[in-house]
This record gives sequence, structure tokens and C-alpha cells, in this order.
Amino acid sequence: MAKAKRSKPRNGVKEIARRANVALATVDRVIHGRPGVSKKTLEKVKKVIEEMNYQPNIIGRRLASMKEYHFAVLIPEINEESGFFWEGPASGIKLASEEIKSMGVEVTTFFFDQNDKNSFVASADKILKGKFDGILLAPFFIEESIAFTNTCEAKAIPYVFINSDIPDQKSLSYIGPDLYASGYLGGQLINYLIKPGGQVLIVNISLEIKNTRQNRLLRKEEGVRSYFMRNKIKNEILKIDITNVSEKTIEKKILEVLIKNPRIGLIFVTNSRVVTVAKCLEKNYINHVQIIGYDLIPSSIDYLKNGIIDFLICQKPQEQGYRGIMTLYHHLILNLKVPEVYHMPIDIVTKENYAYYKI
Repeated sequence: MAKAKRSKPRNGVKEIARRANVALATVDRVIHGRPGVSKKTLEKVKKVIEEMNYQPNIIGRRLASMKEYHFAVLIPEINEESGFFWEGPASGIKLASEEIKSMGVEVTTFFFDQNDKNSFVASADKILKGKFDGILLAPFFIEESIAFTNTCEAKAIPYVFINSDIPDQKSLSYIGPDLYASGYLGGQLINYLIKPGGQVLIVNISLEIKNTRQNRLLRKEEGVRSYFMRNKIKNEILKIDITNVSEKTIEKKILEVLIKNPRIGLIFVTNSRVVTVAKCLEKNYINHVQIIGYDLIPSSIDYLKNGIIDFLICQKPQEQGYRGIMTLYHHLILNLKVPEVYHMPIDIVTKENYAYYKI
């Protein structure tokens, strides 16, 4: 006796049309969000789609359209001065770019000197003169970044922030650390290390430090101070802002503060320039001051291993770059909803566990 043929499961557009008792063209309009469908019919078709857990073949449609997309990336140069921090986001960007290249997406990276506003503006102008569909950027200089993103908005170009955000801007998404929370965690780490009566020195080192809620370093400082206040910690907090970022100037400023305040027992540096502070202490044989800073980069590992730096707070720079590109891809090509904020996990790295992290 011949076996009965098994009927193939029907779970595509035709089955949706059959169950909803509508034409195929109607289902197609609903799936693609096109007009011409009554509210009653729209709700009926959507209900069937939900019941079937139908997933449209977005990738197949994308390949069929053969439309090309161009993304621009704007990040600081990868160099020794930054401790090669931006090598992490750049590698994540490259990984994502390779994954979506076959989908007709081309990614072009533009760099700027993090000590030169003009280089940021020049690279931003090159992007605006090009024909880019989406932009991933590190908003390093606040005023210049706002001017750039305002122009992007006027041109209807979506943009994503990585590593630091600018509150109140209309970015598609922000991917990076919760700056306040990482500072709050820093306050907790300080409390573990500082001795009674010891002073804490917060060091902000950046070409641009303005007392606004938009400044990424000051938001970390705010987190530290909030931890101290909420937990009624009585150790005095001192601070210094250094806007001349040369190694010689940083050393001079740090030594001046330490000589003037001999009770300083811990220095909290709000970015990866903790390496320069560690180098200063090692060079001048200052071994009674503990250090907490940011970012696991090649230049900080040695100071971590030999105990000059006690803790590093890290937040997955490679993943930031990768997710930044994929966020643009999901929004522009796959028409998927993307999160407005994606905070990276906060990792505490010590000499005991640094080897288990990829940099």
C-alpha cells in the first residue's frame, strides 16, 4: 500500500492570507507597512501573524533589492598616546563590517586627533560631503559633536554614539558605559582601599573639561561623590582638572598636588590617562598612593601587574564598536527596533584576573 504523502506545513504569506481570508496583496501591504488596508482588516491580519509567529524573510528581500548602503565611522586615532584604547572599538567595527559586507553594506572609517578639535571638524565635514546612510561616532568634543549631529538630523541621517553620549541629542542609540554608574562603582572601590583620614584625589585629564552634565569625565566624578555622600564616607575628596595633556604637564600637576596634600592616599583617574599618572608615581618612587582608573589597554597592563595600578574599570570597547555598526544595520536594512540605550557591563580588572580579558 502506497504511503500517503505528507502535506508540507503552510506557514508563509499564503497561509496568512488563507487564515485571515484576505488577498495576498493585502498581507503584503500589512507586512511592509504600506497604506490601503482598513483598520479592521489590519488588526485581523496582524493577529494571524502573531498566532503563527511569522518572521518575514527580510534577508532574502534585502539580497533581492541589491541596494547598497554606506556607513561612516568617526573615532579618535589609534596611537600610543591614547594607550591604543581605540584599537578595541576599531576591531569590533571591522568585525561587524565583514559580517554585513555581503549584504551590500560598506563601512568607511574616519579618524581625528583627540587633542585637536579642528581635525574632528575636518573629518566630520568629509563625512557630510559624502553620501552616507548612517553614522557611528565617538562624540569627543561636545560643541563640535553637537554641530555635526544637528547637521545629520537636518539631512535625516541616523547616528549612533559609542563610548560616551551627549544627553538630549536625538541619537538613534547610545552604546557604551553608564558613566555615572561606573563612577559610583569607583566610589565603592575607593572605599575598600582608602584608610581613615586619607584624602582622595580625583583627576580629570582631557583637552576639554567643562562643568556641564554633558562632560563624560565629570559624570564619573559625580558618581564617586554620590557614593561617598549616600554612604556617609568622611574621607575628604580633592580634585584637579588637567587640560594640558602633555606627559610633562600632567607629572608637574600631580606632584604639586601630592606635595601640598601629603595625606592623599588614593588617586582616581576618570579615563585611560591613568597610565600617565601611574608612570609619574613610578618615576618619582611614590609607592604609598593607590590608583584606580579606566580601560584595560596594553600600556596599563604592566602597571596593573606590578601593583602600581590597583583597579581598572573596563566596559568592553570591542563590543561597543561591533554593536554600533550592527545597530545601524538592524535599523536601516532589517527595519528592526533598536534600543535607545545599550549600557556595557562594568568589569573590575585586577592583576589577578586581567589575563582572562581580551583587549
